Amino acid sequence: MNTELKNAVRATDKKAQYDASAKRLLGQKSILAHILVKTVDEFKGMDPKDAISYIEGKPYISTVPIEPGLSNISLEKDGQRLVGFNSENADVNEGLVRFDIVFYVRMKDGLSQMIVNVEAQKDEPNGYKILNRAIFYVSRLISSQKERDFENSSYDDIKRVYSIWVCMNMEENTMNHIHLTNDNVIGFYEWKGKLDLLNIVMIGLAEKLPGHDERYELHRLLGALLSQELTIDEKLNIIGNEYDIFIEDSIREDVSVMCNLSQGIEEKGIEIGRAEGEAMVKQIILNMHNNGFTTEQIVTVTGKDVEEVEVIIEGKEPVPM
Repeated sequence: MNTELKNAVRATDKKAQYDASAKRLLGQKSILAHILVKTVDEFKGMDPKDAISYIEGKPYISTVPIEPGLSNISLEKDGQRLVGFNSENADVNEGLVRFDIVFYVRMKDGLSQMIVNVEAQKDEPNGYKILNRAIFYVSRLISSQKERDFENSSYDDIKRVYSIWVCMNMEENTMNHIHLTNDNVIGFYEWKGKLDLLNIVMIGLAEKLPGHDERYELHRLLGALLSQELTIDEKLNIIGNEYDIFIEDSIREDVSVMCNLSQGIEEKGIEIGRAEGEAMVKQIILNMHNNGFTTEQIVTVTGKDVEEVEVIIEGKEPVPM
């Protein structure tokens, strides 16, 4: 394996480690509680510390496949039917796309539940419209409930779903709630059912961290968590002192990993960029030489020393490809 390929593999590995740490941070119940109270009507105005108790079990982080037929488990054990999210076959389903974070939330009435999905994006993708992907995800969270959260035709048992997308490196701090509406086109018949079952929340984080005020409270917390610019101490200060979040060892560890990796990714990117730039200059020198340019002309155009140009032309130094 050549040096450039090794560097690319290492950079990819660091990126994967960084993403995993970011998801674990977002998947902390203390962080998810802050997201809930700023995005879900049921919990708005609640103290995040109180909202933590409504998050049931341990959030599923990068374990539940999105593909139809693979999101659920249904099996018989000791004569009882057991159902839930499919998070047991990670090896069998290796390579599949998975939800970043999925968890159940008990509603204030103590009886009903909702399902919340949180997705983190480093920026708005170019290959597709991100809202289309969000609609697919929230639709899967609805359809995958059949035979897991309700059976046969018990559609009244469908749980409300929120798919919350956090997109970094946006031009401004934004938040949109996208949901179903009912337009009376002809007549005023009131169809029975729940319009609040399907919810998408798009959160845009600007590169510059906003001040700590009520309007941008969630943006500042998420921006600090995911920032590649802040130091470990700066992040922990915002998380612990400004938001009164207890800094568990797992939070401290993931913040440390993210800060160290972001520095490593940046340095590796500079290193790879520098290597690619040098390779391009060397190729230009060879092309100019093959087209009859003099050494002096090549030096003038490239800014290289005469000795460097001569070494490259004579082939004493291999040209990276």
